[in-house]
Amino acid sequence: MSSGALGRLSTLTVSFKQLAGLPHLSHSFNKLPAPQATLPASEVPVLFREPYILTGYRPAGQPLRCYILSLFQRHNELLNVWMHLLAVPVVLLRFWFFAASSDLRQGTSVLPLCLYALSSLTYLSLSTAAHLLQSHSELAHYSLFFLDYVGVAIYQYGCALAHYFYCSEEAWRQSLVGTIFLPGAAFLGWLSCASCCFAKLRYRRPYPFHRKLFQLVPTSLAYLLDISPVAHRLVTRPWVEPEFVLHALQVAFFMQAAFFFSCPVPERLFPGCCDIVGQGHQIFHIFLVLCTMCQIEAVCKDFLKQQHLILEVHGESTILLAGGSFFILVLCSLLTAAVMRSSVQRQLQKKD
Repeated sequence: MSSGALGRLSTLTVSFKQLAGLPHLSHSFNKLPAPQATLPASEVPVLFREPYILTGYRPAGQPLRCYILSLFQRHNELLNVWMHLLAVPVVLLRFWFFAASSDLRQGTSVLPLCLYALSSLTYLSLSTAAHLLQSHSELAHYSLFFLDYVGVAIYQYGCALAHYFYCSEEAWRQSLVGTIFLPGAAFLGWLSCASCCFAKLRYRRPYPFHRKLFQLVPTSLAYLLDISPVAHRLVTRPWVEPEFVLHALQVAFFMQAAFFFSCPVPERLFPGCCDIVGQGHQIFHIFLVLCTMCQIEAVCKDFLKQQHLILEVHGESTILLAGGSFFILVLCSLLTAAVMRSSVQRQLQKKD
């Protein structure tokens, strides 16, 4: 037999030995949990139920890996998870390509844009984790949604920074609203987080109407303030540039998102028909992602036009102070969530 044939025979022998190890690999896969059968609302704790959603619930109290694997299983949180999960790489790649194709070597002037990008990725990631893992336990449910509210506060202030430094007009900045804008946006961002955490902690299902007020009033005030530089610009200037249309779209998409967040439709009209696809919260996620995408495009276009004037108009110290307040807001929101989580732990210990 030739040396070449002997070499091929040796290679085949090694390959068969490798194939012999496949049963061990198969055995490892068999250890993974099988797809979970979903449950009707009557078979899960009240905490995990959603109004007018009658089926498709994952069993509570399973190992975390079961909920991670539920990414690929059919249940009533699936679209809520995937809407924001898919948006994370899209947002990341958009900023990556923008940074690669643009001259961003402008020092301090880029800081608000970076913080805005970070805030967008944060709220999308924390929302994904909350909807994916919240059924693990009562403590996990509360803790993850508290973090979700932290993400909302961070995103609110990230938007405020981008709108203030890249999208505002001089006349607006000299107004009373412009003067109090940055500290007001930071305070309302924290208040939104604290109020939503309190409402989550304080009220049990069926939720009273004033629980929704605790969620909507602070977040609405924060949004009205955060969008005010954009609204002023849309009202006072002709829409001759593409970023004006994008800003108008982000406002329109947010308004639609707010409606579906506030009202459990269409599932209220068709109980049980929207359990897997078509819930109001899913539609809320879709419109919120569309809002974010339009906002990113508009802010990037505004930044490219304003980048050479940002330091001259605002001053480096103002940008650095706003950047520092961003991290103070993050810290305050996390501390608020931690305090609320401690309250949940004490309640659960008393219950046990």
